[in-house]
Amino acid sequence: MRILIVDDHPIVRSGLRRLLSGEEGYEVREAAGGREALAAFREWRPGLVVLDLSMPGLGGLEVISRLRMEDPAARILVLSMHTEPIYATRALQAGAAGFIGKNAPPDRLLGAIRRLAAGHNYIDHEIAQELAFAAVRVPGAPGLPLQDLSAREFEIMRLLGDGNSLQQIADAIGISYKTAANCCGQLKAKLRVARTADLVRIAVQNGIAGR
Repeated sequence: MRILIVDDHPIVRSGLRRLLSGEEGYEVREAAGGREALAAFREWRPGLVVLDLSMPGLGGLEVISRLRMEDPAARILVLSMHTEPIYATRALQAGAAGFIGKNAPPDRLLGAIRRLAAGHNYIDHEIAQELAFAAVRVPGAPGLPLQDLSAREFEIMRLLGDGNSLQQIADAIGISYKTAANCCGQLKAKLRVARTADLVRIAVQNGIAGR
């Protein structure tokens, strides 16, 4: 089983490599960012990608979408510091086969990798509980339609929340400034706000932003 580790923190990649080195039958490569991950995937065709969501530039959700376009059968396990239900939901909607938090113990992470390698899906138990509770909505309760955002809109929200300008967002995702501005306008309409600063506030308050 070829496993591609994608994380912008060298210490995380090194720790995962050491963890997997104790397992027989795994061949491991690393990528420090989204674009590097896409290039490595095309060249090496790993059987499993272990992917962080919050990375500079091309974020994890966009990487998941592009990997799935490259190979609809791609197996992707998200390993994230963000364990809020909305992150797990968006990752699974984008095409990930598993989601686990970075605070999980090593044996649980290895178990998740084994399950995905065997063709199964995996969601960490605590996150699955949060997802179940989040799915129970009280009729008439106030809230913002964050679940209705597209993968690109969600990624733009994350990048806005992390302090990126529209030009930086356009460069990171690989779209034009005009497209980024149009997406920002659509986000304001969906979330019923008038200013970009309000989008930033919503991103921070809902745990979408922040590394």
